[in-house]
Amino acid sequence: MKVALVHDYLNQFGGAERVLLALARMFPQAPIYTLFYEPGIFGDLLKGREIKTSFLNHPFIRKRHRMFIPLFAKAAENIDLGDKYDLIISDSAGWAKGIRYTGGKHIAYVHTPLRYAWEPGEWLGTLFPKPLIKLASPIINYLRRWDKIASQRPDLILANSAYTARKIKNFYGRGAAVLHPPVWNEMFYPDLNPGKENYFVAFGRLIHYKRFDLVVKAFNKLDLPIKIIGSGPEEEKLKKLVRSEKIEMIPEIKDENLLRRIISDSQALIFPQVEDFGLSAAESLACGTAVIAYRAGGALEIVQDGINGAFFDEQTEESLTHAVQRFQKMDLWQRTITQSAQKFSEENFKTQFSAAISLL
Repeated sequence: MKVALVHDYLNQFGGAERVLLALARMFPQAPIYTLFYEPGIFGDLLKGREIKTSFLNHPFIRKRHRMFIPLFAKAAENIDLGDKYDLIISDSAGWAKGIRYTGGKHIAYVHTPLRYAWEPGEWLGTLFPKPLIKLASPIINYLRRWDKIASQRPDLILANSAYTARKIKNFYGRGAAVLHPPVWNEMFYPDLNPGKENYFVAFGRLIHYKRFDLVVKAFNKLDLPIKIIGSGPEEEKLKKLVRSEKIEMIPEIKDENLLRRIISDSQALIFPQVEDFGLSAAESLACGTAVIAYRAGGALEIVQDGINGAFFDEQTEESLTHAVQRFQKMDLWQRTITQSAQKFSEENFKTQFSAAISLL
């Protein structure tokens, strides 16, 4: 069976890219189609893979891609796979499912309906002052129409969570089977040293919907050690909020063994955002580290209060502060925390994905 993999774009490394790597390991001969590709981000992870890009694959665009979002739909449609493949697998938070083809079956693994169309605040809030956001409504309407049409092309849609499946039903009018993304257990596992160090951790891209500002404000008050790992457009703003000497801002860590050790040795991951799934939370559990999460989105499918972590109910520093204090009084078993992540194993993902293919 000739297989092609399609991914939105490869200029950053997050949960969606980890899923692509899992699919690439399942289909080692499959070429990868994407809008643009920044090789330095991935090191040797995609070494030797055939990667085909669109007309947007230019260094200037790769580093400032949000400025070119209105062109992404056209770029996706310009990727034409014809009838060369028996199976097309798109791994998408928006664009990849919109590629063209004339033959073969298409499975779309959807991380979220296109946020720029249906939840545009994340994009517009970083590009325009609030008074100018209304001027972008024609672009939003165009993207919404395009995304709705593109969503009807796949033969089967798989959603990364029940939360995402509900959005797919609401925005696209289609059902979606739920298949949680995989944790790479060869990389994320607990250290043999059973002891925990006296710090918390938060990591990810420093963008405003991730709500790292809540983490900084809460830990200013708590005066507890925390390592905040990541880089992004919010980095300088967050540094200005820091008041406690116990808050350590660490640039993005590309050595995943070091990242795993930091997570594994920490008291808990702080997870204050609404995510469609939240692979970093599942990875932390696999490291034997509890998760303190905002009670919304995909976290509801990962965290069990009092068993592998704790919830807080409002996206406020007060609510997060209270959750951390409540967590400190809990007596959680590290083995139970680790076992709660087993359902997110890569082996389980491969088995269920193969079963989905057999349904086509």
